[in-house]
Amino acid sequence: MKVYLDNSATTALDEHALAAMMPYFTEKFGNPSSLHAYGREASAAVDAARDKIASLIGARANEIYFTSGGSESDNWALKGAVRAARGTRKHIITTAIEHPAIMETCEYLEKNEDVNVTYLPVDKDGRVSVEDLKSAVTDDTVLVSVMFANNEMGAIQPIAEIGAFCKEEGILFHTDAVQAMDSQKIDVNALNIDMLSMSAHKFHGPKGIGVLYIRSGVRLARLIAGGHQERHMRAGTTDTPLIVGMADALETACRDREKNNARISALRDAFIKRVTEGIPYVHLNGGTEHRLPNNVNFSFEFIEGESILINLDLAGIAVSSGSACSSGSLEPSHVILALGVPEELAHSSIRFSLGRDTTEEDMEYTYKVLKESVEKLRAISPLFNMEKGTGSYV
Repeated sequence: MKVYLDNSATTALDEHALAAMMPYFTEKFGNPSSLHAYGREASAAVDAARDKIASLIGARANEIYFTSGGSESDNWALKGAVRAARGTRKHIITTAIEHPAIMETCEYLEKNEDVNVTYLPVDKDGRVSVEDLKSAVTDDTVLVSVMFANNEMGAIQPIAEIGAFCKEEGILFHTDAVQAMDSQKIDVNALNIDMLSMSAHKFHGPKGIGVLYIRSGVRLARLIAGGHQERHMRAGTTDTPLIVGMADALETACRDREKNNARISALRDAFIKRVTEGIPYVHLNGGTEHRLPNNVNFSFEFIEGESILINLDLAGIAVSSGSACSSGSLEPSHVILALGVPEELAHSSIRFSLGRDTTEEDMEYTYKVLKESVEKLRAISPLFNMEKGTGSYV
């Protein structure tokens, strides 16, 4: 049996989105920047896709800028805001649990462009305090960047409150919404979001295409020069088929959101209950409220997360031991550590991210294999044999 529970890393391409894309790989292959009929045909498709994406988040079409994905969008938002300020303000506020695309961009700006960055802590549920944010603001603050929902342990942040505060203070507010687009209703105006990052392959669209929403009037330096595309703000040949596929997939995700959320969250809650009651020395990372409907993240005492991952993989079950963008690292997850989880326990974290195709049979099989794997690994664990019956890490 094969079970895919790594939907936070990527999702399968929607068949309807694929069908919508195919003509633009073949007979409608024109460059949208060309003035002839082939180009105009492609340009019309891009315009329609831009209109569709804008309408789904309450934006205007001229506020949608296509990028190569979430990482580029995050880089552009942060670097673009700092550079547009031309040295007048050089302070960014973000959180300790951001995606590497934010964390590493902040580190770059600190080292190379003399930017001061404040990393807000989170509580045990993985949520940032709006009061902490208010206290961190200075006259030098140019941007607040807080992810909409965390990719590892699923915590949904108080975006509405943050947006309202930033608007009141006249500070730009960016949110990395890559993990939230398919399950959260997002209206950029109602939430006072100035910039928003998204990536198509997280909601059953194609890989290699994303969006940075930039509110009209926001000054942002361009990240990629060399052409007139995206209203002279982002050079590079417009990728018509991927843009068409992204718009189609997002429309489907928004249309089916409530139905999918109800079904997936029920599977999630049942799995959490089963694991916490059926396997000893297990800890749920993150809270049960304000959590993405598809996210489950456990730490298993006395064993390494990668050992569990390998055992599940051998049984045909795909999960993750952290962010896909950090999978090569031997360090424990900075996200799990930020929750206050001890380092040795953070090393044992496993993320199960359900999707629209996940079934009860998938989760039943996963629980059975997981329980057997944990028991087998603990049987050969010196730590477990030393500590058995005498306590635990926490």
